[in-house]
Amino acid sequence: MFNLSESKYGLHIVIIIILLLLSLLTVMPVLNMILLGAMIAYGIKPVADRIQSKIKIPSISIFLAIFLVIIPLILLFVYVFWEIAVFADMFFSSHNLSISSGIDLNLAITTFVQALPVEIQGFIKPYIGALTNGVQDILTYVFNYAVKVIRNFSDVLVKLFVLICSIYYFTRDGDKIMEHLFIFIPEKHKAFFERTLDDVANVLKSIFYGHFLTAIVIGILGGVGYYLLGYKFALFLGIITGIAQLIPIIGPWIVYWVLAIYAFFAIGDITQGILTILWGFVLSLSDMYIRPMLASNYADMPSLILLVGFMAGPYVFGIVGFIIGPLILGIAYAVIMSLKEELEKDKSEMEELEKDESDDY
Repeated sequence: MFNLSESKYGLHIVIIIILLLLSLLTVMPVLNMILLGAMIAYGIKPVADRIQSKIKIPSISIFLAIFLVIIPLILLFVYVFWEIAVFADMFFSSHNLSISSGIDLNLAITTFVQALPVEIQGFIKPYIGALTNGVQDILTYVFNYAVKVIRNFSDVLVKLFVLICSIYYFTRDGDKIMEHLFIFIPEKHKAFFERTLDDVANVLKSIFYGHFLTAIVIGILGGVGYYLLGYKFALFLGIITGIAQLIPIIGPWIVYWVLAIYAFFAIGDITQGILTILWGFVLSLSDMYIRPMLASNYADMPSLILLVGFMAGPYVFGIVGFIIGPLILGIAYAVIMSLKEELEKDKSEMEELEKDESDDY
């Protein structure tokens, strides 16, 4: 057993532990960006390697890969928030509610409910008070968060800079970092850690191909279908469908059923409602085909882990927790499963050894 007091490296280890703790305290404000950068780097490295095979300059290849992956995501979020703002402005303007002069939230919600079909109004009206309080709490949180972001705009720039730098350096030097870390692993444990890293890689690929990429495909299919069915904001609805696809249990059905109810009761178009439901079933069936096709070669992640990571991640890491949460829990799951396999292997070897010894007697 390793005895710290007897080891000639004992003092070195104590100093390193202290420095690591101080380093952790130093990077804590931007730790979420570093983690996110490492995970994005893992995803874009194949893209960067493919570009580098053509350009031959690593730095340019990495920056092009970052541009191809990160910029569309930023534009996607900007578009979503823009469409929400446009829809809100249209709703308030059509009901003579002015944002600049202040909005009576209860009046706004009552006006919105009155625009719904009579059948739905009767169901919602008893809960208007609770609904108003809930919306007010959400708006207060969003407003406070927006004010905090604006006040700390310099912090946002610093975090974005750290994110870009993390993606760049993890993409460029990720393999070297792993080689340096393996130096500190005892020889007898290296096989286990190599196997664990392979399991972690499979889990990350499963999450990416089985969930993120599937959500992108379902979102695109949903947007195309909504456009052909004549819905306004088809692109926005497709994005919302893709986001809903990411959330286990919820899925895209929550979007197309709401649209079908809107078509049935709000505009009275029975045909459009039926076609929307049918298209929704196509999306759900596509998910059953696309997800196994993309992730069949990798580890299968339990839906509960993804759900907890998706829901709890933002509480710990902020908005980027929607991505970091599932990935961290997925990595933890891979490490635990790898240890389980190692223990089962040791137990099996021990049982075989005991059996051989009993046979000898």
